Amino acid sequence: MKTFLFLLLIISAFNISSSRAQAAHSGQLRMTQQEIIATKATDPSAPGSSNSSAVQVVVIFGDPSKAGLYTILLKVAANTQIAAHLHPDARVGTVVSGTWYFGYGDKFDKSKLKMLPTGSVYSEVADQNHFAMTKEPVIVEITGYGPSGVTYVNAADDPKKH
Repeated sequence: MKTFLFLLLIISAFNISSSRAQAAHSGQLRMTQQEIIATKATDPSAPGSSNSSAVQVVVIFGDPSKAGLYTILLKVAANTQIAAHLHPDARVGTVVSGTWYFGYGDKFDKSKLKMLPTGSVYSEVADQNHFAMTKEPVIVEITGYGPSGVTYVNAADDPKKH
């Protein structure tokens, strides 16, 4: 499993790009941190996101709704709290900008959050509950092997249900 997560991290480092760059350059992808920050979301949600309106999703590579490798950017607004949830696929995240607070467990618990500043990496184990929050705008790049999705521990916490 550690080898798989490490491999995903390496692959994600080579796949950071915008969907427009992918189409325009036949898969040759290169973006600076400033270009990533400036990229606009093309879809308000994507499989594997949190369903929160405070989270913009940019699909960079692949299709998270289908089997195969994908990379998404989560652009998370300041002062966002994401309740405990899981994804069916194993994923690796990299904090591109801002400070992401991330924890594992069956309910949101500030005492279990770890502060992850820009450049930090973390894993989201398949079917393992986790939660997060921000104090400032944050961009997180996530790479996984789909299909992805999201299931909240408490269905009432799912923003899609509101």
